[in-house]
Amino acid sequence: MTVIEVIQRSTEFLTRKGVDSPRLQAELLLADVLQLPRLKLYLEFERPLSDAQADRMRDLVKRRGEREPLQHILGSTSFCGIEIGVTPDVLVPRPETEMLAETGWEYLKQRAGEPVVLDYGTGSGCIAIALAAHFPSATIHAVDVSEKALAIARANAAKYNITFHQGSGIPELPPIDLFISNPPYIPSTEIPTLQAEVARFDPHLALDGGADGLDFYRRIAAEALPRMADEGRLMLEFGDGQEAALQEIFAADWAIDQIKADLCRKPRILIARRRRK
Repeated sequence: MTVIEVIQRSTEFLTRKGVDSPRLQAELLLADVLQLPRLKLYLEFERPLSDAQADRMRDLVKRRGEREPLQHILGSTSFCGIEIGVTPDVLVPRPETEMLAETGWEYLKQRAGEPVVLDYGTGSGCIAIALAAHFPSATIHAVDVSEKALAIARANAAKYNITFHQGSGIPELPPIDLFISNPPYIPSTEIPTLQAEVARFDPHLALDGGADGLDFYRRIAAEALPRMADEGRLMLEFGDGQEAALQEIFAADWAIDQIKADLCRKPRILIARRRRK
């Protein structure tokens, strides 16, 4: 079969399986098999595949048809222009989290010296790595309860100066200038109803926010408060419909500077600082 024939057949198969953007998915898988940039496929439509290449493509397309995330199949994804390794032990980074990271490094550019940063629940390490890449003078720490996730994060961050900590609490650090997190925020009972790629393949530890999805925000609101530097900022991603509840959780002790919307104009990022008494 030729490149164009493989793309067409794979697209038809993925369409039947209900996969979003089936043509794009087929092209990305084939580009990986042929070790070509995706756009170069358009210059080689008549190129025949070897038997080994066809067999590998068939296997990858089958896996994607079973709704295994494309990022798991390829073993990596792009986050803020940086290639990040991902496996089923870490959450696949979302575009909304790229916005969170960008908001974080824009704030750091306003700080003098070597600001202390904590990425709470780092997962693949994507946020900490993006911050380190864009503001290398920061002292960046990242914590996660999962040793498997930390192993991936450490591998991803090999060329960056990031200190990783294992645990569920806030490690002993100097006053924190930026506390940034994409914590678990899905209500427990809603996880089985999520898109198959998420419900079946993302680690539930990184999704489950308790009965109402807000357990981690309550904990952060209480435990981060005494650890913040003067004029330090707290930046948290949150889920659909959680804005009002978060404002109530943080209202007593935190001054909320902004609720930032994502590209779909949905409230997505809470930015707050310790309230002056």
